[in-house]
This record gives sequence, structure tokens and C-alpha cells, in this order.
Amino acid sequence: MTAQTVTSAGPSTGSARTYDVRTHGCQMNVHDSERLSGLLETAGYVDLASLPASERPAVADVVVFNTCAVRENADNKLYGNLGQLRPAKLANPDMQIAVGGCMAQKDRGTIVERAPWVDVVFGTHNIGSLPALLDRAAHNRRAEVEILESLEVFPSTLPTRRDSAYSGWVSISVGCNNTCTFCIVPSLRGKEQDRRPGEILAEIEALVAQGVVEVTLLGQNVNTYGVEFGDRLAFGKLLRACGEIQGLERVRFTSPHPAAFTDDVIAAMAETPNVMPSLHMPLQSGSDAVLKTMRRSYRSAKFLRIIDAVRDRIPDAAITTDIIVGFPGETEEDFQGTLDVVRAARFSSAFTFQYSIRPGTPAATMEDQVPKAVVQERFERLVALQDEMSWVENRRLEGREVEVLVSPGEGRKDTETRRLSGRAQDNRLVHFAVPDGAPVPRPGDAVTVAVTYGAPHHLVADSGLEGGAYSVRRTAGGDAWAALQEQPTGSRKPAVSLGMPSLGRPSPAAAAAASACSVG
Repeated sequence: MTAQTVTSAGPSTGSARTYDVRTHGCQMNVHDSERLSGLLETAGYVDLASLPASERPAVADVVVFNTCAVRENADNKLYGNLGQLRPAKLANPDMQIAVGGCMAQKDRGTIVERAPWVDVVFGTHNIGSLPALLDRAAHNRRAEVEILESLEVFPSTLPTRRDSAYSGWVSISVGCNNTCTFCIVPSLRGKEQDRRPGEILAEIEALVAQGVVEVTLLGQNVNTYGVEFGDRLAFGKLLRACGEIQGLERVRFTSPHPAAFTDDVIAAMAETPNVMPSLHMPLQSGSDAVLKTMRRSYRSAKFLRIIDAVRDRIPDAAITTDIIVGFPGETEEDFQGTLDVVRAARFSSAFTFQYSIRPGTPAATMEDQVPKAVVQERFERLVALQDEMSWVENRRLEGREVEVLVSPGEGRKDTETRRLSGRAQDNRLVHFAVPDGAPVPRPGDAVTVAVTYGAPHHLVADSGLEGGAYSVRRTAGGDAWAALQEQPTGSRKPAVSLGMPSLGRPSPAAAAAASACSVG
């Protein structure tokens, strides 16, 4: 990569300083990291991974940890990673280390106390401040800690360096108004704030113009979108409006809350062709007693009614979930309730977690903490049941044709198995074979194949080798990916795109536009 002059990136060495953003946690963090990368590149930094291997230093000039406070042992992992960087910092005092995200928002000054070689600590509400904080820390030769209590600017206003040429995240809201006793996110991300529908659609249209064929709408509780401007049907309207965008082939969203999941959203999913037949619906527990203690404002019967209603309108929908095992007070009877719901719901897959104490949450101080050995045993039974259910559901698809959006890096064994991989419309992972002499799809292209084997965690589609279905459809996403590969050097990621205006309660005129979900 051609060296650039540093205008706002700490001590100048005559060439651009490098950066490395390391992400932990949820999809919201992944999207925030795209914003952090965009900010750093706008300030003159260069992605470490974009440099040729022969020119790449062992450690970047700036290492940014975008942290999570929800995952198990998140703090231990952070301080372990920081400890590993200490020798590099001692060897190069001009190197800078920044810690952001939910852990930074929660622990604040504790991070600098435990790891005094950290240069910058910033929170979830002020990721746009990172370049300035790095400058300030370099100038003052001391750690800069800046944690805001409310959102400074909506993330969509910031420049972005997206990871994918053909698929993109689009944030429709930030924050959460719920009070689940196991979750610390509301205190770290704040109350829900919604973007105006016109701005969301304008961002999606801009992405499509760049070659994106798939978008995922993001929100802590994505289906409560519209609470700020008083339209409880806004999310369904937004899905329908996405269906009007030419060139947008796939629309996904994550994660909805069962308590706010309404029939109009199911209808919008069923009636909008580019909204994919996949749904991630967090269950957390199948026990009504545990759900009440968790402050989850639904019960197992309602959850299953939603699943039935989705399958009634979208029979082939793949439904995934989150489940916590061993929540304080959970009895064997409660756990059996979870197993019963898993059997009835027929999830295609589940993200299963063993409960562990999160300081700062109401559940952390509850009595009747379940012994670790009991939690482990229940967890193993749940995983075994879900694997069985996933396998049964995947075997049902054998012989069926699926359209796969090809992606790089999805299949760890693709090279040795001579397959490519991607996601079906229902978001199942598919590994497929390319027949000799047949066209080879690019990432971002669509391939139609037939499933030859349903494994517990993926599908195999070798139909092309047996004279069966195999066809490739070139897409704008594949074109966008191919264009990046023609660059002589670089990270082969899309160029930094400018942010779009958004934050604040809509004016009466904007609210009227919101109800129609028209681009304003």
C-alpha cells in the first residue's frame, strides 16, 4: 500500500501509522468496529491486515479492543489480551492501545488501574471520539478516559469501513428499554433511540448502489423499532419498504423480543419476497417461573404461539434462539420446561449459554445460585437435545434445492473437501461442490444446488457431482467482490463510506413520513 502522510494520527513517522481493531461480542459490536475502522482510516491510519505480509509489523501502531461485557469471562479475556501487548508497548512507547465497547463503559477507570499501559478508554456512546482521544493521549503522554452517559452521535453518522463487499449491517436503533435481570446492556447502551425510516432506507439504497445484495437490520430489540415516534407497527412497515428497493435480494434482522413480536411483522415477513425465511427469537428459558424472575415479559405458551404463527405463514422458516441454563433458582422441573419448549419449537439451531454472574445485574445478587456442576450437566443435556433436533430438521432438507449466497471463509475445511460455502435463504450454512468444468461462483454470487446430506450443524450439497442441480447466478455483490480483488494491494475491503445524518426524535413531518416508511 502506498504510504500516506499522517495528519491526525499521533507522532508522525513519515508514513501512515497502522491500526488493528479486535472485536468481541455481538453483531452490534461488529458493526461498531466497522465504524471505528472508518474513523481511523479517515484520520490517516492504515489497516494492518492490508499491508503485504513482508511489510507487516508484528503489532500495529494502534490496537483497539472493542469489548463485550455480556460474554462469559469477558473481563479475564480483555486483561489477558492487554497483558500480551505489554511487551510490545514497552518496546515501542509510541504504540497506542485503546479499549472501547461495553466493558469500557462498565469498568471505566478500572481498566487503566489494572493495565496502566492502556492509552485510551472510550465508551459505547462516543466511539466517534477515538481519533481525537488518541491524539490527546499522544500529546499529553497520559491515558485519556472519556465515557459519556448518553449517545453523542448515532453510529450511522460516522464513516464506515465495511468488512464485506456484498453484505452489510444497518443499525435501525440503539439501546434497550427492557430490564432483564441477567443483562447489563441497557445500562451500557442506554434507552432505545430510533433512526428515522427515510434515513434507514436511504442508507440501504446507498449500500445497494455499491453492490450490496444482503442487509441485516440491527437493534438490541429490533422489533420495538418505532417506540420513539409512537408507531408500534413501524418495524413491519420498514420490512415492507425494504421490499421496494431494487437490487436488494436478502433482508435479515436481529434480534427481536418475543414480547413485542406482532402479527403484522409475521405478515410483512411472509409477504415481502426479499425478507428471508429465517428468524432468531431468543427464548432464554422454557420455564415460566424462570422467565418471571428474568423479567422477560412473555411466557412459554406465548413464545410457542409465535413460533406456530410464523410457521403457519412461512412453513420453511428456520428459527434459531438463545437459551440460558442454570439461571438462579432454576430447578430440575424448570429445566425440563426448557427441554419441552426446545422439542416443541424445533429450532434449527440454538446459542446455548451457562449462566454466570455479571456484576451490576440484579441476577448477580440473587439467592439460589445453581452449582456449577449442576449447570454443566444440564447444559450438556440441552446441547445433546438441540443437536438431535437440528439434525432431524436438516435431514428433512435432503433432496431439496436451495439458493446459496456464496461467502469466503465460512467453511474451515473447504480446501481439503474441495467445496465452497455460503448461506441458504433460511441462513443455514451450506457446503457445496463445484463440478469439473462448471462455472465457479464468486463470493456474493448465488448458486442453486440440491442438499445431499443434512448434518447437525450444516448442509452438504454435492448434487452437481451427481449430475443434479448446479447453477450459478452472477450478482452485483459478486461484481463488487471481484472489483476489490483487482486492487494490486490492500485489505480488499470496500472503501470508507461517509456517514449519514440521523439522531433525534422525528419532527411531526418526519413522523408522518415514518408511518408510511417513505424515503424523505
